[in-house]
Amino acid sequence: MKVLLINPPYNNSKYKFIGLVAPPLGISYIAAVLEENNIEVQIIDGAALEMSWAELENEINKISPDVIGITALTPTITQAITTAKLSKKICPDATIIMGGYHPTFTYQELLKEGFIDIVIKGEGEYTLLELVNALENDSSLEKVKGIATADFVTPQREVIQDIDKLPFPARHLLPMDKYRILNIKLPTGTMISGRGCPYQCSFCSSSAMHGAQMRMRSVDSVVDEMEHLINEHDAKMIAFMDDTFTLNRKRVEEICDEIKRRNIDVFWGCTTRVDTIVPEMMAKMRDSGCITLFMGVESSDQQILNNVNKKTSLTKIKNSFKLARSYDIRTIASVVLGMPGDTRENILRTIKFVKNLDPNYAIFSLATPYPGTSFHRQAVSDNLIKVNDWSKYTLLSPVLETVDCSLEELKNLQKRAFRSFYLRPSYLLKQARMDGFILIKTAARIIKEV
Repeated sequence: MKVLLINPPYNNSKYKFIGLVAPPLGISYIAAVLEENNIEVQIIDGAALEMSWAELENEINKISPDVIGITALTPTITQAITTAKLSKKICPDATIIMGGYHPTFTYQELLKEGFIDIVIKGEGEYTLLELVNALENDSSLEKVKGIATADFVTPQREVIQDIDKLPFPARHLLPMDKYRILNIKLPTGTMISGRGCPYQCSFCSSSAMHGAQMRMRSVDSVVDEMEHLINEHDAKMIAFMDDTFTLNRKRVEEICDEIKRRNIDVFWGCTTRVDTIVPEMMAKMRDSGCITLFMGVESSDQQILNNVNKKTSLTKIKNSFKLARSYDIRTIASVVLGMPGDTRENILRTIKFVKNLDPNYAIFSLATPYPGTSFHRQAVSDNLIKVNDWSKYTLLSPVLETVDCSLEELKNLQKRAFRSFYLRPSYLLKQARMDGFILIKTAARIIKEV
């Protein structure tokens, strides 16, 4: 049986503003599990390849698969549905399967489309393996946990407890030369060292998908994969895409020690919470090659932070950025504008607060309630949602109004945030000394596209 996994063509990502084009690790893990079980599989990353629909159609036609699996986030669900329609037209006898964050929480809505045969709910590695085997053997699909069809829904599959048992993602099936971080033209790799997050911020679809239990890979497994990225894919930059890489200080320090012990020479970055970094750990991180931290700021209003279950404080936020600077580590501040309770005054204060934090880069997202999150449940319950078109749920288009800001006003405030941050002469001069052309290219892209 021939399986094709597709990441739909999509070019409207907030991360492209800072030059991040990342591989679809979810379907890469799935492909690796299928290959491990002697199932023929290919991947089309339509987003990284910037494919047209005609090009995608041609590729699907050439491969002529028996099973087509399509991954989808909320911002990409419109493209995923178009991909499913296209796939059914080209391969009418193929089984069309969709999975990912958005389908997990909206499977009933998607199955009404009529051309999606099965939706996978939750982590998909072993669910798709069982599905493919069931399809090949013509056995009952109702025994496969974690799926939904138009006729039945099976019990939820348990999360994968020992993620060390998963093979490394099947990166040999991906266009690895297309991925980059901060527009840096160096071979780039991404990986995860764990799944889940105990903090459960109200707006986070990843923690809604993977749960509150943190399932961590062993130190050896993590560093083995770093070596794999370097040796097999010539990676010079590695980004850890965990929800919170720095959650366990002892483990982070052990990873850093192992990187040093093996004499691994690579730059790397990670996500972190502002309340999980301390000087001793930061010193080891910097010494082992860490050059970038992605940190959630969200707001300068403590009540807003409390409302979204952030469980941190403005003092901790300030201290963390100061600490990162003291170790010469780049910081990317992630901010959310327009959460329930936000006002124009709050938003302007947040913009000023972020400038004073002095991060190297900043992303100003607009509050977007993704399905499956408590934020979405609140927004539906309180009738806050003004836009129901999923294609607008990009973090760059307003879908909620605040107490005193219309959709148009929120978009203008977002533009003001980006432009006032990136067009400061003092900032441009300082950052250009560090990143040169990278900074100029990033700033120009933001001003052009926001």
